[in-house]
Amino acid sequence: MSTENEGAAVPSEAKPPTGPQPDSVSASGAQTPGTPPAPGARPAAPPPPDFAPTVAPGSGGFDEPGPMPPAYGAGHPRQPGYGHPGDDPTTEQTSQFPTYSAAGPGAGAGGWGQQPPYGGGGDPWGTTAGPAPKRRNGGLIAAVLVAALVAGGVGGGIGFWAAGQNDGASTTVSASGDPGALNRKPTSVAGIAQKALPSVVTIEAQGATGDGGTGTGFIYDKQGHILTNNHVVASAANGGKLTATFSNGKKYDAEVVGNAQGYDVAVIKLKNASGAPLNPLPLGKSSNVQVGDATIAIGAPFGLSGTVTTGIISAKDRPVASSDGGGTSASYMSALQTDASINPGNSGGPLMDAGGNVIGINSAIQSAGNGGGMGGESQQSGSIGLGFAIPIDQARRVAQDLIKTGKPVYPQIGVQVGMRDTGNGATIAKTGNNGSEAVTPNGPAAKAGLKPGDTITKLDDTVVDSGPTLISEIWQHKPGDEVTLTYKRAGKEHTTQVTLGQRTGDK
Repeated sequence: MSTENEGAAVPSEAKPPTGPQPDSVSASGAQTPGTPPAPGARPAAPPPPDFAPTVAPGSGGFDEPGPMPPAYGAGHPRQPGYGHPGDDPTTEQTSQFPTYSAAGPGAGAGGWGQQPPYGGGGDPWGTTAGPAPKRRNGGLIAAVLVAALVAGGVGGGIGFWAAGQNDGASTTVSASGDPGALNRKPTSVAGIAQKALPSVVTIEAQGATGDGGTGTGFIYDKQGHILTNNHVVASAANGGKLTATFSNGKKYDAEVVGNAQGYDVAVIKLKNASGAPLNPLPLGKSSNVQVGDATIAIGAPFGLSGTVTTGIISAKDRPVASSDGGGTSASYMSALQTDASINPGNSGGPLMDAGGNVIGINSAIQSAGNGGGMGGESQQSGSIGLGFAIPIDQARRVAQDLIKTGKPVYPQIGVQVGMRDTGNGATIAKTGNNGSEAVTPNGPAAKAGLKPGDTITKLDDTVVDSGPTLISEIWQHKPGDEVTLTYKRAGKEHTTQVTLGQRTGDK
């Protein structure tokens, strides 16, 4: 006997009618109250218990304004992060700028809860787990009962006869079983995922002090280099432990070849790659991407390795400043925006096009309720359809520098700009940090005639509305490139040609 409905009121016993009763049923097909069942008819079912399903209140916070959580994994401690504008003499920041939440490391104890930027104590994703509320199914039972009665009225004697013949048996219809009918062509999402998954790895990083987290990476070249985010491996870059696990479950120790805080890009390599399936993913051209193009994201959200999600390119050249959660360093990108689901743990994974080519590295997410900033380390939440990826054209150039020298190379113009003001351009500071010159003497900007107080409004044809936008646009170029800057001085607009200088390494 089921005890599911224990505690519900028991219907009172039916009493025989005392007065004259009609000998027919109502037009609805239900027996008139008080009428004895006809000979051979089944007695009417008692009314269902007075249940009502209950709904548990939702919980879970969103990132607060400020450093953006990386696309990291579930429950990871903060990691040292990205390059800070103040680290670049070209565009050092003079004030803190709200950042995006990195799609950080995945599911690790006390890990990068601040997706990209990582989570602090407690539940890094801003959700709380409590006892599951009891659910009562009275409403469902009543609905099923009503449906059965209606069907019985329509089916009549035929339905009763069939039930008697089959004795409660169920008859189902089987699918044809033809795999071709499922359209699993090589260019389908299933086909692309099947080919790409063996080349995507789940990265676990642990620092000397025990901090770390989980993220994603993918095979970059035939030499076995793996491309990922800096915030995924930063904790293990100096004396920590790093492992890469393939889709077949095999785990290998790895080491950092080079990492770039400002770009949020890192390259690692297996220490002993014997037997590892080192098949690089094909690299596309992010410059050819158009809004509306289909996207496929692969990663380990919250530690769930091999997760595949899909979406489209929602926007291009989206200025994004992401932080490690501590507010002391930041990375800048002119990102590809996608609505493919990206969560903590997706950081470092590939964003692919409909042809299976990598067009970006998933790096950051915007979470709701953070006042316009990208993420917050104290309450990291998941995807709301606003994910950001480093364009592969930029990431490939950075990776080549890291593989050759172990150090990143940054283009620069040699100015320090304000990082908080937005909307009107990037204004060169009156004075630099720590008493330095806001315009580097004899630097690229100084040679082009720029002065403290000038407001840069365009770089080539791209509108510059803030300091982070200026940095992200400059960093899409190479040292030695010539760009056209449009700026305002005393209310008048001017243009000038600037040849980009360079800085090697992170400060």
